[in-house]
Amino acid sequence: MINHHLSDGILKILLNRPEKKNAFTNAMYSELTQILSDGDQNPEVKVMLISGAGNAFSAGNDIADFMQSPITHKDAPPINLLKVLAGLTKPLIAAVDGVAVGIGATLLFHCDLVYAQKDARFIFPFVSLGLVPEGAISLLLPRLVGHQRASEILLFGEPMSADDAQQIGFANKVITEPSALPYAELQAQKLTSLSFGSVLRTKSLLKDGALKTAVLNQIDIEGKLFIDRLHSPAAKEALTAFLEKRAPNFDGLD
Repeated sequence: MINHHLSDGILKILLNRPEKKNAFTNAMYSELTQILSDGDQNPEVKVMLISGAGNAFSAGNDIADFMQSPITHKDAPPINLLKVLAGLTKPLIAAVDGVAVGIGATLLFHCDLVYAQKDARFIFPFVSLGLVPEGAISLLLPRLVGHQRASEILLFGEPMSADDAQQIGFANKVITEPSALPYAELQAQKLTSLSFGSVLRTKSLLKDGALKTAVLNQIDIEGKLFIDRLHSPAAKEALTAFLEKRAPNFDGLD
């Protein structure tokens, strides 16, 4: 369900489950983690580029699969993926068409360049699902937009447009063409023509050191709270309501 191939120094990664809007299963988390890890260690890879098949980047967790195999420990596949993303040494570019929901949106915080098609939407629905944010976005988002704006985005979970994403610095550019992928591929090609050593060291300066330590620590903190909330009555009600296609009722639930 994840395709990848290497061409001219660019490792192109495609989330290929369009019938489910590229929603992640546990198997897909593990597969993407391995692809990214291998790409980061492969000397032939200079840049990695991730996109989604069809009309979505990723709808986040496959809820049905998620309820069958919920996160129960800090080394669960989704948390491992987020840690690998945070530790990549090579540039990672994202081309976002359609929706990016939940972890499909949070993983973009660990990309170095994000290009969004004009109709793209970014959704962080954690609180509405009785959960908490993941992927260190409770650290990275306030750093980007300030506490109040981050609170609004994470508490209400309302869709963020491509224009808004660019305005706050989450997306580099809004693409008016039918897909953001061709432009992202051009940018990837530009990176491969630059000094590879300089590119790697610049990314290291931007992301390593105290920030990287803080990000990995925050992923752990969020992960523990996420697991705790996942077993809460509120989360169980929200996930059941999602599958039953109704609004959740949190009255009397923590």
